[in-house]
Amino acid sequence: MDFTLPKQAEAFRQEVRDFLKRELPQDWGGLGLGGIGNAEGWELHKRMAAKLAARNWIALHWPRAYGGQERSYYEQMVFKEEMGYFRAPGIDGWATNMLAPVLMLYGSEEQKEEHLRPIARAERYWCQGYSEPQAGSDLASLQTRAVREGDFFVINGQKTWTTNAHHSDWIFMGVRTDPEAPKHKGITFILADMRTPGITVRPIIDLAGHHEVNEVFFDNVRVPTRNVVGEVNRGWYVMAALLDFERSGIGQIGGATRALEEIIEFARTAELDGRRLRDDPRLQHKLAELRVELEVARVMSYRIGWMQSNGQVPNREASENKLFASEFTQRMYNVAMQMLGLYGQLPTKGKWSKLAGRIGDQYLMTVPITIYAGSSEIQRNIIAQRGLGLPRG
Repeated sequence: MDFTLPKQAEAFRQEVRDFLKRELPQDWGGLGLGGIGNAEGWELHKRMAAKLAARNWIALHWPRAYGGQERSYYEQMVFKEEMGYFRAPGIDGWATNMLAPVLMLYGSEEQKEEHLRPIARAERYWCQGYSEPQAGSDLASLQTRAVREGDFFVINGQKTWTTNAHHSDWIFMGVRTDPEAPKHKGITFILADMRTPGITVRPIIDLAGHHEVNEVFFDNVRVPTRNVVGEVNRGWYVMAALLDFERSGIGQIGGATRALEEIIEFARTAELDGRRLRDDPRLQHKLAELRVELEVARVMSYRIGWMQSNGQVPNREASENKLFASEFTQRMYNVAMQMLGLYGQLPTKGKWSKLAGRIGDQYLMTVPITIYAGSSEIQRNIIAQRGLGLPRG
């Protein structure tokens, strides 16, 4: 692997940086509490998405036939990294990072025509219907039932932890179409319009007091059979491929880079209760360790970009990346909370708040980071079995 990015990609990185510095507010520090879950954050997200779509940046590496530019994976990678670094809204990751790649692999031409261009134009937003009350890490235990009636599947059941369902136009999900088959064999991957009668969205308020995730209920929801992606009863393979794409992103590392820079700068310059943080050798060592880990995480993400640019679909590599990045992010905010002490619990930009109140908020938000998109235990199972050739436990 060549660790030097092509000159074209680095030139595009600068173009993205210049655009974001110009389009985001001068004192921009991110969407703040609630992210795109609240109305104000969602409106800003849509405005930025429209600007990105006007530059044809939402689908950089897609084929031109589906609204893309056919630019390299490296350019796509640095775009995501810079978007993460600037904490910029405007990208529907469920659509671009997850659904679109599997539509290109498994979707019919009609499905590609129907869905890819609206995603590239930021006209259609998506959510993911995977987790259920009794099916999270053991995703193949999902029980949302779909029964075929002519040209429709009638769906009944419940999904949970569905991020952004309250703003989404469509949902992609796994449903059980053969309850008699082994649990991995009777699942179908299907797309549903969120305006379909019988779909109800109910908010879940998370640990930090935000509304980003939801419960979604399906009560005799009729979905056309043409919305099945891949084959009926073989949706597990589509779902698994989608998870590999979900776990292989660089955006999280871009955001972590910005956060660690801010934490280090605060430690270098601030005093708390009469003590200079920079003089604490324990804090120095912890920050040095985090800086090393950040570089490891970045190289792991770049490796995935290199694999994709060579036509490979990451599998255990994506799990390695997701596992390391998630646990690194938890360690980073844990160190930051130790550094700030009680100040870290202050959530607003008040007199005594430090680092704009982001640390305490993000510390809470990193609690589920080693659970969603596949828990750390599941990632270790994948690495052991598919990477190391070890037997199932």
